[in-house]
Amino acid sequence: MHAASKADVTALIEDDRSLSWRALWELRNRIANGLLALGVKNEDVVINWFLNSIEGVATSQACTFINTIATPMNHRLKAEEAGYILSNSKAVAVVVDQRFLPIAAECQAQGDNVVDHWIVVGPGAPEWAIPLDRLVAESSAEAPDLEETGQGGSMIYTSGTTGKPKGALRRARPGPGGAALASRGGPAALNSFGFSTEDVHLAAGPLYHSAPLAFLGIALALGNTSVVMSHFDAARSLELIEKHKVTTTFMAPTLLKRIVSLPEEERKAYDVSSMRAIVVAGAPCPQSTKEAVVAYFGPVLYEFYGSTELGINTLLMPDDVLRKPGSCGTAFAGMELQLLDDDGNVITAPHEPGELYVKRTGGMFDEYYGNEEATKEADRGGWLSVGDVAYFDEDGYYFICDRKRDMIISGGVNIYPAEIEDVLHRHQKIADVAIFGIPDDEWGEAIHAAVQPIPGSDLTAEEVIRFADQHLAGFKRPRTVSFHEEFPRDAAGKLIKRVLRDPYWEGRTTRV
Repeated sequence: MHAASKADVTALIEDDRSLSWRALWELRNRIANGLLALGVKNEDVVINWFLNSIEGVATSQACTFINTIATPMNHRLKAEEAGYILSNSKAVAVVVDQRFLPIAAECQAQGDNVVDHWIVVGPGAPEWAIPLDRLVAESSAEAPDLEETGQGGSMIYTSGTTGKPKGALRRARPGPGGAALASRGGPAALNSFGFSTEDVHLAAGPLYHSAPLAFLGIALALGNTSVVMSHFDAARSLELIEKHKVTTTFMAPTLLKRIVSLPEEERKAYDVSSMRAIVVAGAPCPQSTKEAVVAYFGPVLYEFYGSTELGINTLLMPDDVLRKPGSCGTAFAGMELQLLDDDGNVITAPHEPGELYVKRTGGMFDEYYGNEEATKEADRGGWLSVGDVAYFDEDGYYFICDRKRDMIISGGVNIYPAEIEDVLHRHQKIADVAIFGIPDDEWGEAIHAAVQPIPGSDLTAEEVIRFADQHLAGFKRPRTVSFHEEFPRDAAGKLIKRVLRDPYWEGRTTRV
């Protein structure tokens, strides 16, 4: 639609490169036709392994168009982590930036995945891969005539209490930008955030995360010009806002904190008056950061609470950011929320904490890919939870105050202790280990490892961190380590992790 109505208008900008709507449409078609020629078919999983880039966006659009399941790969993962996702997803094709070829080569050599086609963006494609340039050059720029219809979609890998990542699959919805709109509340998202067809969007966060990807999808559906940052840099983001008159963006709290932490004179050098909607989520945003953002950008900050699986559940409007400190807002349009106590009773009184449940809607994830048991466990009679504890006040505003399950959110990234614990349990000097989040002024939470060493061993904190770093992505590496002769356990011998965790959070109003 946009390629027909405004063919020469800029659709995407990445550094000194840009693509018109017509050119984006043609690139998407060429990639789609190339994938079809390779035998990729409806509902196959295709992995997109990129830094934020024009090619990455076009590939994602192509995968959605031909009804595959577009699955972004976190490019910070190590080979064994990425290899697990390739195998678990049964991916048939991988489109990978040449910068990640060393890790991709390790995965390809493992031989325990079913990838049929490796497609490389950039120079240096090995003999077992196809250069994307060649695939594009040999494919038609016309939209493919799809004989079959299928229900593709998008899938984001997120972990769980078992420690192994799970693919949260969201089936495609009909209509322009259907998957992106459905994932964040459909038309309600457009109305609630005041998005328009005249906006210019900044994709600042990595597009392997669900929220940056979804908000870029909404911008594309609206026909916005979108500016894509391959790497986030605070000063560079302000430069891009001024240069392209950016009006909307999504950023995790850590990114906003980096902007407001720049020297005042440096921030004053940029004209950011065009900005009218900054959306923040992914982790609790410190009130001091909110205040600084409002002081610099004006009353343009929206905060929502949600998750990869459940989309947007609450929304705090700009007028309430300073009026309701610590809140993540009221129930989002079309959402029904309830709090349950430990006995499963619905909490009706203000200021009483309970686990937050959300009633299932069409915009939520459909299933954990190939994991029927985990899908059933997430659903409590049509009500779903990701394990956060909240309370509401007399006005119906929600406040996230704790996390019932073990998940850590550091810099807006979900980190699951069981996965790290599983790795550290392999260390020959470790008898037991407990991973949990502790307060961190920059990241919200930092990973702490409480370790029970083998008696008589000479294990050091540096050794623990180094071992984790050898097997896990850097953002999963413990930042601090404590040693314990014994761990607190209940009568059945089960570790009581909160006894280890709680002292680090003493004196704080929230435990997240």
